[in-house]
Amino acid sequence: MFATISAWAEALPSFAANGTLTVCTNPTLPPMTFVNGAEASALAGFDVDLVREIAGVWNLRPDIVQMDFEGMFPSLSAGRCGMVISGVMRQATRERNFDAIPYYESSMVVIARTGTPKISSFSELSGQTVAIETGTSYGRLIDIENTALAAHGKPPIRVQLYPSEDQVIQQVLLGRAHAAMSQDVEVLYRRQQLGGKVTTIFKPDIPDFHDFAIYIRKDAVDKARLEHAVEELRRRGTLTALAHKWNIGDTLEETAPARGAPSRFDVQTFLSALTSRAFFKGAAMTLIMALLSHVTAIAISIPIALALNGRRSLIHPVLSAYVAVFRGAPTLLQLLFIWNALPQFLPVFRESWFTPFLAAWISLSINESAYQVEINRAALRAVDRGQSLAAEALGMKKSHVYWHIVFPQALRIALPPTINDFISLLKTTSLASVISLQELLAVTQIQVARTFQFTEYYSAALVWYLGIVFFFLYVQNRIERRFTWADRDKAAAHDA
Repeated sequence: MFATISAWAEALPSFAANGTLTVCTNPTLPPMTFVNGAEASALAGFDVDLVREIAGVWNLRPDIVQMDFEGMFPSLSAGRCGMVISGVMRQATRERNFDAIPYYESSMVVIARTGTPKISSFSELSGQTVAIETGTSYGRLIDIENTALAAHGKPPIRVQLYPSEDQVIQQVLLGRAHAAMSQDVEVLYRRQQLGGKVTTIFKPDIPDFHDFAIYIRKDAVDKARLEHAVEELRRRGTLTALAHKWNIGDTLEETAPARGAPSRFDVQTFLSALTSRAFFKGAAMTLIMALLSHVTAIAISIPIALALNGRRSLIHPVLSAYVAVFRGAPTLLQLLFIWNALPQFLPVFRESWFTPFLAAWISLSINESAYQVEINRAALRAVDRGQSLAAEALGMKKSHVYWHIVFPQALRIALPPTINDFISLLKTTSLASVISLQELLAVTQIQVARTFQFTEYYSAALVWYLGIVFFFLYVQNRIERRFTWADRDKAAAHDA
């Protein structure tokens, strides 16, 4: 029998390509998956070790891709990863679209600050605020409960959505939310990390919240192969060993924490983050992305602005629609569309060459170009038309008129809003964290999830952002002084 299991386990699934097993995870759920160190690449946890063990069974190289929780299943659908494993519960609603292979028992819990009275049903949260992570299925449970509460004339449970588990728990600590919904394994980890400041007040028995599962695209053969690989690891005792390593299991109890969480600003942590290699690399990525996107946007916008300012033609409505659409649609929506939706229409974008960096560059460049078109159009229109007519009357070519007369004057007009737009783009790059681009904000969020020291890491990120922005404000000031028009007082003084 064991020989049969091993044979099945060693058979490669269809999503294994070029000797690599690509897995999507959200590294903000310790001890299942998190960043254990200053470097964003230092992934650790039960799920991370399990991925490596499964890859070992198949003799594959594991490639673990970090991303926002909401982006994991769209990325799985798009074929950017073969599996999703990130402390995700096995649920019937998700199994309509994906295959789920359970690998460890767990349960959903409701947590609150220590000292909060325990409850015996969701109905006792009527009128209270509950924090949950965006993209999870906890919201569906609350919707069902609110329907029952409304039928009995009781106030609903208010919901607050946050992008990661650490931010969910922080709302409870700050008192913004009465309770939060999470998994039992994280609560035990957080109790030790936070010095016992949170505790479980309710542990419902819901069939859809009994197991952690690995998700793959629908394929009966792949599902059987993954099931046998997990069974092989269970037979070897690997799953038990991992549970012991990461201190999770059925026998675990909420014991007194080993240490207390810091309640004051830790200067040493702040300085360490500020000077860390991870923050330097994150800031460099932010700057490179902003510069590259803005240069590309300017290159796209100039011919469009010239065309829109010229004689009306059949292409005018197309260009006007381009500007209107990309100015009107939220930048985040455009980013998610290019990263998650585009591969479903064009399979070529599922390939490994289409990286988060490339997707962010394309999205931000297109979005920024729409705004830059309007800046350039206004600058070109501000140049007196009479000067162009006079130059043409003197026999100058149209290209020379633009290059020597129109563009130099338009540049002075467009320069201030263009630099302001670039500074805004610097901050907009933070949106790329949702598709796993390791820019400054993504690095910050990963470190916060690991340490729960919000103030220190956010302060370090703030210093980096301000430093970059103030540098470009200084550059802007110098450039504007260099290209400023002579005012009347200066001209009069010169004539005198």
